[in-house]
Amino acid sequence: MEFERNVVVNAPIEKVWARVVSPDGINDEMRPWLTMSFPRDAGATTTIEDVPLGEQLGRVWLRLFGVVPFDYDHLMIAELEPGARFREESTMLSMKRWAHERILTSLPDGRSEVRDRIAFEPRVLLRPASFVLARLLPALFEHRHRKLQRYFG
Repeated sequence: MEFERNVVVNAPIEKVWARVVSPDGINDEMRPWLTMSFPRDAGATTTIEDVPLGEQLGRVWLRLFGVVPFDYDHLMIAELEPGARFREESTMLSMKRWAHERILTSLPDGRSEVRDRIAFEPRVLLRPASFVLARLLPALFEHRHRKLQRYFG
């Protein structure tokens, strides 16, 4: 299953990039529905740029409403173009395959476009709920994009 979402943000690409690769920025995008916690040994200042390419960072917990752990992601950054693009290819408790590519493009008027491409394959037990995931996950990324727009005014 795949989908793509785009949004234009009222900020230069450098500021948007710094926000979208930081744990604070990622969590702000997902709140109040979800938060992610990086592994303790990764350090509080780790950004996506700091994660070694092609190596799993460790178990990144997803928490419902920021409190209840309900899933985890074996986060792995497969590709990185600092300041412009990253591609995560991971497995999760709920997903046999999770791929998230985020591409930032600088627009002529000083704003930035953020494009998210997501591909996922639920584990066997969740396949009957695929129709729910096919609606829920795009809605989550629409929420994330609204939060980015609000953050940058």
